[in-house]
Amino acid sequence: MSNTSTQQHTSDYLIVGSGAVGMAFADILLTETDATITIVDRFHKPGGHWNSAYPFVTLHQPSSFYGVSSRELSKGKIDEVGLNKGLNELASGAEVSAYFDNVMREQFLPSGRVNYFPMCEYKGNGKFESLLSGQQHQVNVNRKTVDATYLNTTVPLTHTPNFSMDDKVQFMPLNHLPNVSTPPAGYVIIGGGKTGIDAVLFLLEQGVNPDHITWIMPRDAWLIDRQNTQPTDEFFIESIGNQANQAEAIAESTSIHDMFERLESSGVFLRIDRNVQPAMFHGATISQLELNALREVKNIVRMGRIKHIYGTRIELEKGEIATSPEHIHVDCSASALKNLAIKPIFEENLITPQTVRSYQPAFSAAFIAHVEATYPNDQIKNKICNVVPLPNTINDWLRLTAAFMMNQYIWGQDDGLREWLLNNRLDGFSKMVRGIKEGEVEKIAIMERLKGAAPQAMEKLQVYLAQIKDQP
Repeated sequence: MSNTSTQQHTSDYLIVGSGAVGMAFADILLTETDATITIVDRFHKPGGHWNSAYPFVTLHQPSSFYGVSSRELSKGKIDEVGLNKGLNELASGAEVSAYFDNVMREQFLPSGRVNYFPMCEYKGNGKFESLLSGQQHQVNVNRKTVDATYLNTTVPLTHTPNFSMDDKVQFMPLNHLPNVSTPPAGYVIIGGGKTGIDAVLFLLEQGVNPDHITWIMPRDAWLIDRQNTQPTDEFFIESIGNQANQAEAIAESTSIHDMFERLESSGVFLRIDRNVQPAMFHGATISQLELNALREVKNIVRMGRIKHIYGTRIELEKGEIATSPEHIHVDCSASALKNLAIKPIFEENLITPQTVRSYQPAFSAAFIAHVEATYPNDQIKNKICNVVPLPNTINDWLRLTAAFMMNQYIWGQDDGLREWLLNNRLDGFSKMVRGIKEGEVEKIAIMERLKGAAPQAMEKLQVYLAQIKDQP
């Protein structure tokens, strides 16, 4: 079914994608410019991959780091129960989904400057088509198109595994774990990343015996202590102190291996098994309570990736293990972000938002939109918005840290950017640092440590980056 006539629209900006990146970008355009905006998305409501998220998902970082700049997501509370106890709250998937829906209905659309087309497939060159009616549309873009889908977030529900299996195998995405109604012989969790962690913690919190969990972990990961990511003043010592610890660990290290050892000993990094050297870094945060819970699972399989699941055994790259038709195999092997290739953010009539600060796509999109609204040409804009690469391997941590430090330095030289960061709710650390009062000796000492170690840390990172230049 389709309509033959194409509906014509005119807009200053065309934003493809109404996930966190598209929404955060549009929000800044609305608050800092008079531009008109057309937003196109294939989902039926805003939120992008949150529309397909598993029921028990939460943010991995405090809610105050997420969403759009003009509207608070966090309720300003410290969790009093659960494995995040004592830390700033983590919004649930349902809360995040409702939040973006409210932003669209209560802020964007009433502005009269946003046209929103859900359940539409973008075809390129300003063309899109309704998935329900087949109606075709053409947007005449006065300024720029914003590709807010470039990072290509994937979720377990829509993920196709990279391995095969027999028909009789019980297999499910972790979305379906809450629907289990009969206890299986055991659970096999496939994947060592964030979703694998979430699946294991969900089972443990529901009272599953850790001995009934088999965790297939192709690569161990370095993890971030969530206590060190808290953006509120009562956590200044942990959060800003962690930044000083990181700079000193890098500056004083004698090799890449020594650097990671120092990062762990100073509390910057955590790992599940202290006897296994991590090869992966995805930026996952974890609380100490969660880490202790994960360490209860002893049956961790480190034989590489799965090749095939048979009825009674699982074939992996480096061996095989037993299973049964009575075991439930849970797929957590989807890579959250598929597109790790870097391209210029500003290219003539196209803006491709990517991360300009480590682990923070929503902040990055808001920052890029501010730069678009404020600075005169693409050359200057790209100089301000160096891409901080998304991490996969431990070498990527070096790359992203060097890029992040360079951006922080550049932004610090610009009075306007410093003021914008101070007043933007997605940047909590600027307020913490600016809020230091005379006589707060411990805080001042931490800042002196950070400032003293940062230049040497940057020099050491450049040495290490030269050593790994051609490595993945």
